[in-house]
Amino acid sequence: MKRLMSIVLLSAWSVGALASPALPGDVIADLTGLQRQLQEGLLSDVVERATSQAERLAGGNQSDRWASALYQQLAAGALMRQDQPGDAADRLAIARGLNGVDSEQAAQWLREEASLRRAAGQRDQAIELLSEWLANHQDADTSWQLIRMLAQQERWDEAAGRLETALEQTPQPSDTQHALMLAVYRNAGQGEQALGRLLEGLDAQSDAAQWREAAGLAQQAGQAYVAAGLWDMAWQLGKLTQPEDRWLLIQLHLAGGTPARAAEYLEQALSEGAIVREESTLRLLASAWQQAKHVENALNAWQALALHTESAADWRTYGQLAYAWGDDQQAKQAFTQASALGDDEAEQWLASFS
Repeated sequence: MKRLMSIVLLSAWSVGALASPALPGDVIADLTGLQRQLQEGLLSDVVERATSQAERLAGGNQSDRWASALYQQLAAGALMRQDQPGDAADRLAIARGLNGVDSEQAAQWLREEASLRRAAGQRDQAIELLSEWLANHQDADTSWQLIRMLAQQERWDEAAGRLETALEQTPQPSDTQHALMLAVYRNAGQGEQALGRLLEGLDAQSDAAQWREAAGLAQQAGQAYVAAGLWDMAWQLGKLTQPEDRWLLIQLHLAGGTPARAAEYLEQALSEGAIVREESTLRLLASAWQQAKHVENALNAWQALALHTESAADWRTYGQLAYAWGDDQQAKQAFTQASALGDDEAEQWLASFS
């Protein structure tokens, strides 16, 4: 950064000096000499001489003011090389504010001043300067730089407001820009926009991390059913293969309003031996089929759970569901078993069959 800015500040004046208004020969010779001293590392001498000349000429005619601006630029170059980017930025601010500096040169110094402010840690000032520059110029790299600076300052809404223009200028953002975009949208509370952008590029070739990210964004956006669908697709494509991925798939389907899919994946895992056939698993399966209102599967699952736990409460729940769904035979059998295990409430349910 320091080397780049030094090169910019060193070279620009010689080109600008040839533009109107014309400079006297002695001024050109003096500027050339100071530039040579700057290249030789005589930094303090350059700052002192350039400052003196700039102040002397600032109130003169148009040519004098132009020369004053160029002296300020040379002083800025020397200050930058002395690790004083804030002071260097101040000099460029003076230079571009002088009457007689054309708009193109002023814009260049504005852009350079913004970089110096950033190097000096003056981020808010750098943001304002870059915003001013972008109001009259189009540059994708600068747009992304401004968005990153806004994000660093946690000015998320402003950063999100800049994204549309940046994305128009960059149809295929880099991985770094893509990550920045998603971070900005998330922190600005615009999860749906982030999800939409992510889904645009999601396909069978996308890696597991991209599928996970999309599902996570869907959850953050309150679209649990979309998250479940994305995770399900990734599972079917073989992107997600770990046991914890299967469990999350089941949980997402339960949260996303598709409990039957959750139950199907549970049954498949149980049949494959991928999940232990224990109380918690059987209870989750029974609950999933119950949520899905699949009568036969739900009653079978509750019966299997009751047989496994031999709990009076589970037998009674099984009986209540059977009764509610009109299967009196299963209900009576379940209540009889619950009663045999000492459940008084089951006795009352049995009385209704007499």
